Amino acid sequence: MSAPHTKRICQIIKLKDEALEEYKAIHANVWPGVLAALERAHIVDYSINYYAPLKLLIATMKYTGNDYEGDMKKVAEDPETQKWWAVTDGMQESFNEGATGSGKEVPWWTEVPEVFRFEGKP
Repeated sequence: MSAPHTKRICQIIKLKDEALEEYKAIHANVWPGVLAALERAHIVDYSINYYAPLKLLIATMKYTGNDYEGDMKKVAEDPETQKWWAVTDGMQESFNEGATGSGKEVPWWTEVPEVFRFEGKP
């Protein structure tokens, strides 16, 4: 069950053909500093799925803080996260015109709007 202040986020990006095994391998051991930056930014329940027919990475997460834009800016300024993105961005292709990488003015991942939610009974 979600807290009233929880923001759900879903994002997509294309994975390059040749990058699947490397992408899976690096995500099997995410750098501790990257995970710490996400925790500081109030990101929880974060997962990335892969849909092979479209070479689509689908990320879902929950944000439990009070300043999403500010917290995401702090993540983008984190040196360890910047190094991580330098590795992972090269494996991806953004759907956003003008995007040049994670943490920049034009978003690298495309945010996908929610059209339905069912949480069940509390």
